[in-house]
Amino acid sequence: MRNLLLLVVLPILLFSCSNLKQTAENKPTPRLKLISSVEIPFHETFQNTKVGGLSGIDYDAKNDLYYLISDDRSVFSDSRFYTAKIRLLENKVEGIDFQSVSTLKNETAKVFGNWNTTPNTSADPEDIRFNPKTNTLVWSSEGARVITADKEVLQNPSLNFMDLKGDYIGNITLPENLKMQKLEKGPRNNGTLEGITFDKKYKNIYTNIEEPLFEDGNQASTSKGGLIRLYQFNTKTKKNTAQYGYQLEPIAREPNPKGAFAVNGVSAIQYYGKNQLLVVERSYSTGTQACTVKVFLCDLKKATDVKNYSSLQNQKIELASKKLVLNMDDLGIFIDNIEGLTFGPKLSNGTPSIIFVSDNNFSDKQKTQFLVFELVE
Repeated sequence: MRNLLLLVVLPILLFSCSNLKQTAENKPTPRLKLISSVEIPFHETFQNTKVGGLSGIDYDAKNDLYYLISDDRSVFSDSRFYTAKIRLLENKVEGIDFQSVSTLKNETAKVFGNWNTTPNTSADPEDIRFNPKTNTLVWSSEGARVITADKEVLQNPSLNFMDLKGDYIGNITLPENLKMQKLEKGPRNNGTLEGITFDKKYKNIYTNIEEPLFEDGNQASTSKGGLIRLYQFNTKTKKNTAQYGYQLEPIAREPNPKGAFAVNGVSAIQYYGKNQLLVVERSYSTGTQACTVKVFLCDLKKATDVKNYSSLQNQKIELASKKLVLNMDDLGIFIDNIEGLTFGPKLSNGTPSIIFVSDNNFSDKQKTQFLVFELVE
């Protein structure tokens, strides 16, 4: 009788353990549910600066304060970042209240130059993150690679540390494959450092390039996505510790006219959990005003560290895995140039919020949008 009972119980235990393992490994993909949105008018100003080009956002939960960086290359005003309060009442955005504006400073304590007049002294800010452990900020500049008959600008991208006033503290040591070159090697112009995110304990910084390095293959097309790299840095040593390959989606729509400008790349990232990032792919095609924005859950656990790979082409490597969380086309509303995201405050039901912001490129034909989502796990 005892042996029979054991035979009956054992399969049940094995089945239960198997289910537990499967549940742990195949955790359901989170969902994002849009709950509110608001736009900032095109002509909005704050302390004599034009509010626009908002390319990065981060949330200081302790002070209920948001940091927002503008990608103004000191053309409209000095390169800068803002702090703001987002009035979220009963899960609805009531408004954005800007609190302060600070200019970005270089290592010589000077403001960055105007791209139109002194491009080699300018910056191209793309993202910003707050570190509550050190009470400092880190921001990315995309740099530039412009080689024409009458102009040559080779400006390396950078990851910079600053205090809350915008004063320079230091920077990350970037690997050789992120340095601009006259030859078609290294980063492409306007396709370099975009997103930044800290891990949960602020020990590591992750960043990404928007489009493939020249040596890693072609940019995304309407038939095939390109290969980009995600970079991991140690916050303390400021050194690159790992690189991972990530497969972009194809460009969402054929441009009109055919052959006109079209692009798909990663515009923002957000740490989600151990070895996991939320990755924003933003696709734009001439002839369509709206962007196609997709959010993926990316897992680096099994991805090959490609730090020592000079090229990702024709390599037997494991890419970062990805699962679709949201295609914003499915929301049924106009979606512009989403370039920043951050976890926000808990909602009234206790679930996390995630806030996205769009960069209007200082164009009256585009919008500065704040989209608030509920994260459903």
